[in-house]
Amino acid sequence: MTDITSESAAARRAKGPGPAGSQADDGRPQIDPDLISCVELFYFAYRDFTRDPDTMLEQYGFGRAHHRVLHFIHRNPGLKVAELLDILKITKQSLARVLKQLIDEGFVIQRAGSEDRRERRLYLSAKGARLTDKLTQIQVKRVAEALATLGPGADQLARKFLFAMITEKDRPLVEVLIKGQHAESAEDPESHE
Repeated sequence: MTDITSESAAARRAKGPGPAGSQADDGRPQIDPDLISCVELFYFAYRDFTRDPDTMLEQYGFGRAHHRVLHFIHRNPGLKVAELLDILKITKQSLARVLKQLIDEGFVIQRAGSEDRRERRLYLSAKGARLTDKLTQIQVKRVAEALATLGPGADQLARKFLFAMITEKDRPLVEVLIKGQHAESAEDPESHE
């Protein structure tokens, strides 16, 4: 495996950060080349993380937006449309288009809330759950294989890094979501089809 660190970069970091707003001779901001490499690695990792699911989704005429919607509904049965908008940070129009297709093709079930009938609560059908499980299995396998090459403790370090990448104001919501602690418990959506 290629070593993505260099002694010169480690030495630079040991000396501490340069002056705030430091610039190269041409006036451009100086950026640590190792951090640029990390950004590039992030792009390549994401490309490969999404490649296999993208291929599977194409068979249904779906894309990454469909995948994200399926994922978060699966992990949070009974999710409100407004909550999904907050999670995905997309426009109502974009979500409406994706949801309509998923509902029309039988992957997502939409029901009124038990307390407020105006709420639209989202659940996966058995068909939607099967597809989402396949997509998740592909991605979990890739993550597990990568973490296994790094040894003990890698999963916790990776979690800390990824969590630190999230905008601070969004971290509480993300913590709740990744623990699967959604407000309304799921009923069996199949009983309403």
